[in-house]
Amino acid sequence: MENEKKKTAMPIIMLITSMCIFGTIGLLRKYILLSSSLVALSRAVIGALFLLAVMLIKRKKPDFLAIKNNIVPLIVSSLALGFNWVLLFEAYSYLSVASATLIYYLAPTLVIFVSVPLFKDKLTLKHVICAVVSLVGMVLVSGVLDSGISFNLTGILLALGAMLLYATVVILNRKSKDVPPFDRTFVQLVIASAVLLPYVLITDKTLFLYADGLSIGLLICAGIVHTGIAYLLYFASVGSLKSHTVAFFSYIDPTLAVILSFTVLNENFSVLSVIGAVLIIGSSIISELKREIKNTQELSNN
Repeated sequence: MENEKKKTAMPIIMLITSMCIFGTIGLLRKYILLSSSLVALSRAVIGALFLLAVMLIKRKKPDFLAIKNNIVPLIVSSLALGFNWVLLFEAYSYLSVASATLIYYLAPTLVIFVSVPLFKDKLTLKHVICAVVSLVGMVLVSGVLDSGISFNLTGILLALGAMLLYATVVILNRKSKDVPPFDRTFVQLVIASAVLLPYVLITDKTLFLYADGLSIGLLICAGIVHTGIAYLLYFASVGSLKSHTVAFFSYIDPTLAVILSFTVLNENFSVLSVIGAVLIIGSSIISELKREIKNTQELSNN
């Protein structure tokens, strides 16, 4: 029973850690004076180089057979991953971090319902209730009821596009879960880099011309910490967890992002926002805690 607890706890810890790292990416983006496509490309390239260095240090060889057998979902998910970043970073230029994050993180809830027909996951009343509570909390924490969302159609469409691509990445990663998480992350970053490079060269005429020292430093941080390390932890955890567990714990990311946008970027932070954060985190913990109690009882009875 103790070993079973450890097997469940470790993926959750990795998922929470990755969500906390991802939660600061919107804040970093606000201070990086480069185009969204160039930021996305840089993240992919630096992240891939970081993982390559780890492989060389550990003398780890990729599982080429598993990669070959899953090459189609890997290519599609890599495309979705790269352009997901482009759309999300561009959405931050049109919307506040809170508003863009609210729209973007409808993806985990979408994954829950899509996974029912695709992966035969069970959808219980508890999951539906927790999803509704999380969405209510997301509305409250975003500050929509306090000041209202500025309905910039371009920003909303960009955030919605990023949301759909994010859900696509999560679903396709479950399809290729026999590929080791490290290998999958590395391949996705390499393919995303290869695809984004010509796109950036065509669309971005200035590249690093106006970049300052802070932008370069934050860009390196985004590549190593927010990409290489964070995605490795994230993909290593989702393969061992149910889709609804991943979806609910994923709300840690937007909660932290919205809180940081209020405190650091001086967006309004109200009592309703505090209540919303409690609802989001609370529903995540309750959803997972009940499953853990059930699993513990079943192990005790065996």
